[in-house]
Formats: sequence, C-alpha cells, structure tokens
Amino acid sequence: MQRLVALEPDAAPGKSRELLGEILERRGSVGRMVSTMAHSPALLQGYLDLSRAMKRTKLPRALSEKISLALQEWIGCELCRQAHAAGARAAGLSEDDIALARQGTSTDAREAALIGVAVRVLAEPSSLTDDDVAGLRAHGWSDRVIAEIVGLAALNLLTGAFNLLAGLEPADETSR
Repeated sequence: MQRLVALEPDAAPGKSRELLGEILERRGSVGRMVSTMAHSPALLQGYLDLSRAMKRTKLPRALSEKISLALQEWIGCELCRQAHAAGARAAGLSEDDIALARQGTSTDAREAALIGVAVRVLAEPSSLTDDDVAGLRAHGWSDRVIAEIVGLAALNLLTGAFNLLAGLEPADETSR
C-alpha cells in the first residue's frame, strides 16, 4: 500500500516543482518514485544529482545492472528489482545472468568479486579490509571502479529504502 502520495508538479514545493517541470520537459513524464520524492526538494535534488553522476561511471551497463540486482535483493525493494531486471535484459543479460546477480554472484570471477564487495559495502561496510581492495585490484579493477561501487550502493539504498518507506510497489498487472 502506498504510504506517501505522488505529487503533481503544481502541488510540489517550489524547487521540486521546478525539477519536476524540467523532467517533464525532457522526458514527457515523471515516474511514481520521483513524483513521490518531490515532497522533499532536498531529497529529489540529491537523487537526481547522484543518479546523473552514476551514469558516468566506468562500469559497463550490464555489470552495473548486475550489481544493482544484487543490492536490491539484499534491500528487498521489489519495484527496484523489477526495474533492474528490465534494465539487465535491455543490456543483453540472460535470465541466468539475472538469477546469479540476484544471488550476489556471476559466472565471471572478476565480476563476482566486484558484486560481492558491493553487497558488503551496503550490508557490512565496517567489515571491508585492505585484502578486499587488494583482491579487487588483483582482478584488474581500477581504484576508480572500486570507488564507484560505493556510489552505486548509495544510489540503490536511496531508491530502495525510499520506495519501501513510501510503500511504492510494482503495478498490479491485473489492474492494467
């Protein structure tokens, strides 16, 4: 059950109204999560800025989707899981790749190492050690990519936690 109501742009607080207007102008529509985030101009601005920034990572889209699937599996946001599964399919991943990602792994040992550390960044960041970073480097990951998994984990926590708090769930297929 949705706990926070999505806002129409004209009902949103000043800065949120402006941000929603810009999105509508560029894309023609605003999703439920974004229009619900509009209650807080600071949250909406932060989400949009972090989301845009994370699109400029060195991670290939398919790998980014695998990491997001693993993170959302841990967070428990079904809306995000479905969105990232669709994104993974669009990036060319198979259903087996998606299932493995949701389990926090991959058939590729290099990817599996990065996915595993990304989940730990989210779930138990105080457990990370020098050996974890050295292990990622040994798999050929750059310090840039290692740093970027923190941003990806933060973005997934932001969206997943927000959706869970707001009560945003996938649309019921029978109501369409």
